[in-house]
Amino acid sequence: MSGPLQTTIAGSLPKPAWLATPEMLWAPWQLPPERLAEGQRDAVLIALKDQETAGIDVVTDGEQSRQHFVHGFLRHLDGIDFDKRVTIGIRADRYKAEVPTVVGAIRRRAPVHADEVRWARAHTQRKLKFTLPGPMTIVDTIADEHYRDRRALAFAFAQVINEEARDLAALGLDVLQLDEPAFNVYLDDVERWGIDALHAATAGVGCTTAVHICYGYGIKANIDWKQTLGSEWRQYERTFPLLAKSRIRQVSLECANSRVPLTLLRLLEGKDVLAGAIDVASRTVETPEQVAANIRAVMEHVPPERLFPCTNCGMVVLPRDVVRGKLAALAAGAALVRRELPA
Repeated sequence: MSGPLQTTIAGSLPKPAWLATPEMLWAPWQLPPERLAEGQRDAVLIALKDQETAGIDVVTDGEQSRQHFVHGFLRHLDGIDFDKRVTIGIRADRYKAEVPTVVGAIRRRAPVHADEVRWARAHTQRKLKFTLPGPMTIVDTIADEHYRDRRALAFAFAQVINEEARDLAALGLDVLQLDEPAFNVYLDDVERWGIDALHAATAGVGCTTAVHICYGYGIKANIDWKQTLGSEWRQYERTFPLLAKSRIRQVSLECANSRVPLTLLRLLEGKDVLAGAIDVASRTVETPEQVAANIRAVMEHVPPERLFPCTNCGMVVLPRDVVRGKLAALAAGAALVRRELPA
């Protein structure tokens, strides 16, 4: 559809149990290597169908071909040793993760996700979005024995992200989104080099560009962290003015069931706002009326033509039936508010 309040999702959807272990991050694949690519393609068809059936306007491949939104991209780059795994604290030591190590110069030998984009583009008529990890978040989700400087490493990744993004946009993408949850953690670095790294990663990309900034997947470590943030979550207050002046067109953010003061959305004047109207940290399926109320609250600060109702974050860790319900509620809630708009 065209017009205001087009719905979309942050990116990831649950994988079928026959493809990967359900409801966990870094879930191991259940298929043998010789059958994995076929299974991933089948799962993309399911993800697209689920979104279309629910009524989502701008769809994704559900990240069905990636074990993790960061490492799925990194696996195909030179300079990274996945056999040299170490456990580090990520997101300012919020939780531990086993990550590969940078051992040499970062280079991309060939397109990483081109086959996934071709497959998804060929199997939906809707607007298509594809997600890649942003430079700062990659730096925070990997060990480094080569560059030994977070900024230098970020710009090395920005270069290969840019090569990938240009190739993917040329295949018919409508939106290329960079995921940067680290933007809510390393606020000084966002100002010092984070926005510049985003610009380097998206320079010359021939489709709409977006950045997704949230408070993390609905896992215990993130939920516990949110409880320490006080009665108001104001991290966006520092990043939004910087993004408003940036060349990125869309900003995806968390609103539903959060303590983000919605007045902060005014700091994104002139940008498309992908506002989270679905809580991914809860297994309760919202009603269309609850989604509509979330959208109306955001519309007090963002005009409807700039507003894209969205999910707070990815939903890979949720049960599939819950996610289908949330997708349907998102589309139905947006439809309720759309009918209230002046003709």
